[in-house]
Amino acid sequence: MLHITCDLCGKELQPQEDGRYVVKIEVFAAHDPRELTEADLDEDHMEAVSQMLRDLEDDDTAPDPTTPVYKKFRYDLCPDCQKKFLRDPLNKETEQKFDFSEN
Repeated sequence: MLHITCDLCGKELQPQEDGRYVVKIEVFAAHDPRELTEADLDEDHMEAVSQMLRDLEDDDTAPDPTTPVYKKFRYDLCPDCQKKFLRDPLNKETEQKFDFSEN
C-alpha cells in the first residue's frame, strides 16, 4: 500500500479519505536576449568568441558546473497546508512576524 504524508506538516494522508494536493515547482535561469541591431549583424564576432573562450580557460571564478541550471520539485500537501501555501507561496508572512522586544 502506498503511504503519503504532507510535506509541510507531516500528516499521513489516506488517498481514499483525505484530499491531497500536489505542488510542482520548476527553477531555471531566465534568458532575456537583447534586441539585435544592424551593427550587431555587420560585426565579425569570431574574434570576440575566441577571446571569450580564452577567458573561460583562464578564469578560476567560472560558474560551478555542478550547480544545476534546471531543478524540479514536487510536494504533496494536505488540504490545510494547501490553503496556507496558496495564501503565501513564498512564505513571506513568516519572515515578517518577528516581534523584537525593546531593550
